Amino acid sequence: MEKKQSEKYDLTEDSSSGFDYERFAAEEAANPVKKDIKSKNKQELKPESQDEPAEIYEWMQSIVTAFLVCVLVFAFFVRIIGIIGPSMQNTFHDGDSVVISNLFYEPKQGDVVVLRKLSFMEEPIIKRVIAVAGQTVDIDFEKGIVYVDDQPLTEPYTAELTLTPIDFDGKITVPENCVFVMGDNRNNSSDSRDSRLGCVDTRYILGKVLLRILPIDQFGAVE
Repeated sequence: MEKKQSEKYDLTEDSSSGFDYERFAAEEAANPVKKDIKSKNKQELKPESQDEPAEIYEWMQSIVTAFLVCVLVFAFFVRIIGIIGPSMQNTFHDGDSVVISNLFYEPKQGDVVVLRKLSFMEEPIIKRVIAVAGQTVDIDFEKGIVYVDDQPLTEPYTAELTLTPIDFDGKITVPENCVFVMGDNRNNSSDSRDSRLGCVDTRYILGKVLLRILPIDQFGAVE
C-alpha cells in the first residue's frame, strides 16, 4: 500500500530504493557551511565595491572645496602682483612676485604697498610709505636725508641716499586720506616727489605687501 504524501519517511529505516542516509546527512551537514561561506564572501565583496566610488567622491569633493576656497581667498582677500622695474631695489627686484592684501588695512609709516593711479601709470607700482596724513615731509638733497615731522629717518633699506629732488620743492604736509610714498632705490624711482603722482589717495592702494613668493629662494614674509 502506498504512503500518503503527508506521511514522512523514516530515513533511519532501510529502504529498498537504495537511499544512502549517511551520505545525505553528510551533504546536509556540509551545505549550510558552504552557504555561509558564499554569503560571507558576498558580504565582504559588496562593501568594497561600494566603498571605492564613495572614496573617489570624497576626494573629488575635497578637491573642489579646496579650489573654491582658493578662488575666494584670491578674489576677496589677497592678490599676487609681479614687480616691474628697479624702483624698490635692493628690497625688491624686477621680476619678483609678492602677495598683497587690503583687508582691514590702514596705511602706516614704513609699510611697503602696491598702488595704482591710472593717470600716472597703467601698471601697479610698489613703493614704501614714508608719511601718512597729517605728517610733514622734508628732504635735504645735499645730505640725502629724509625728515618726517622734523625727525631724520633711519633708512637701512634704501639703495643710496636721497639726492634726486624730481619735482619736490620744499616741506609739505600730507593731506587727509593720503600717503607720501617713495621707492627704496631713491635716485631711480618715480614716486611722491613726482608731481604727476604726488601724495597718493589711499583709495589707490591695492594692498600692503605681506609675502614674497618669487624668487623662491627669498620666499617669506615681508617686514
